[in-house]
Order: sequence, then structure tokens, then C-alpha cells
Amino acid sequence: MEKLITRFNQNRNLLSIYFTAGFPFLRSTVPILKALEKGGVDFVEIGMPYSDPLADGPVIQNSSTKALSNGMSLKVLFDQLSGISQTVKIPIILMGYLNPILKYGFEPFIRKCRETGVSGLIIPDLPYETYLDKYETLFSDNNISNIFLITPQTTEERIRKLDRASTSFLYMVSSAAVTGIRKGLSDTQIQYFERIRAMKLNTPAMVGFGISNHETFSRVCRYAQGAIVGSAFIKHLEHHGDNPEEIIKFVKNLKNN
Repeated sequence: MEKLITRFNQNRNLLSIYFTAGFPFLRSTVPILKALEKGGVDFVEIGMPYSDPLADGPVIQNSSTKALSNGMSLKVLFDQLSGISQTVKIPIILMGYLNPILKYGFEPFIRKCRETGVSGLIIPDLPYETYLDKYETLFSDNNISNIFLITPQTTEERIRKLDRASTSFLYMVSSAAVTGIRKGLSDTQIQYFERIRAMKLNTPAMVGFGISNHETFSRVCRYAQGAIVGSAFIKHLEHHGDNPEEIIKFVKNLKNN
């Protein structure tokens, strides 16, 4: 978790990239991680593929389906991440749904995250109250950050609760829609970003959903500490595979450097 906190203490205009473990090929996870770090990504979110991803748009859903058919599982993912901290220094976050974690066993899952050097988890369907009642101590004892999502519909009271419980950053979902590539940012989204910024929260925020190019990345960085790119990168992998040179080029085009 400290690696993740350090990133936020030292930097603005942070870029995080999401990709699905086991896509486009079963053994793509580590090569993609290495290429993203070389390209200048600040941290990564690795999606744990699931057969019923409610919040994901068709691009990420399709990548999950392909990853599962490739043979990806939590066991395979942890095997791939074993020793990764020796070669990849940027923080790694796992993102996925509660059901596969419960099937694996929540405590064994958290311990595996610690052993493989995972800094944080994003579990969209883990309720805040359940986290506090059952899992907060487990996360803390294993030095894993639980990252909460907020949306335009989240009330100020709840946002402040999540802010107090956060240990790294808030995932600021840019709209109520599922993930996907959008042409630009609407006035409604900008108003939402401004409202959150005006709250002067203690926890930094990263904007996700709909960030797909340098223009949208740089624009949301005016309102948050950085942005998360997912569907656009998955589309890139569909066209170019896990070619490291193409991945590095994708990142540099986003950051425009």
C-alpha cells in the first residue's frame, strides 16, 4: 500500500491503465505490466475476469470472456504475479467482483495479494458496511488498500464516509453508465467533477470510465489527481496484441510525451 500512497504524495496527472488478466493471451499479464511501466504508467489495475461483470461495458466483458476461455483464474493470476515485484516496481491493483473472491476464500485471497505485492483492491460489489464490519482489519493487517467507487449519484454524506475510510484514493466514476469509450466529457460530468473538487476531500481521486485519449486525460486531470484508462487500452490490445512497442506508444500518446 505504501507504494501507492507515495505515488499520490509525489505526483499529479497520474495515469493508471486497466487491463484484463489473461487477455489477449493467457501469458500476456506480465509482458503487459512490464511494457506499461516502461511507457510511464504510474500504476496499473489488473482485472480479474468474471462471467457476470455487471458494471463493465461490452469491450471489457468480451475481454473477460476471452480471458476465461484462455484458462485464466485467480490461481493462475497469482502464479503469474509471483515474484513480479522484483521486476515491476509500479503499484499493482486488482479489480474484480466479490463472488470469485469468496469462492477462493476471502482471507486466503488477501494473503495472496500481500505475498505477491498487490497494493490495493477495487471490488465494486463489496458494500462499504460489509467492508467495515468484516474485512477492514484484514485489509489493514495485510497492508492492502480497499478502494471505494463514487458516482454522480453518490450523496455527499456517503462520499464523506468513504473519504474517512479510504487509505489511498477514491475511484471517481465519471458517469452512471457502464465502462466504455466515449467521445468526450459532457457539461454534466464537468459539473460533477467540480462538485467533488469543491468538497475538499482528504483522499485524492482518480477519474475512470470514458477516458480514452490525451484530450480527455488532460482535461480530467484539472479536477482530479489523475485518470484511469480501461476500454481504450483493451481495444488497443485487440488490434495490436501484447506487443510491447505498441503498448509503450499507446501510453506516450495518452500522456503526450
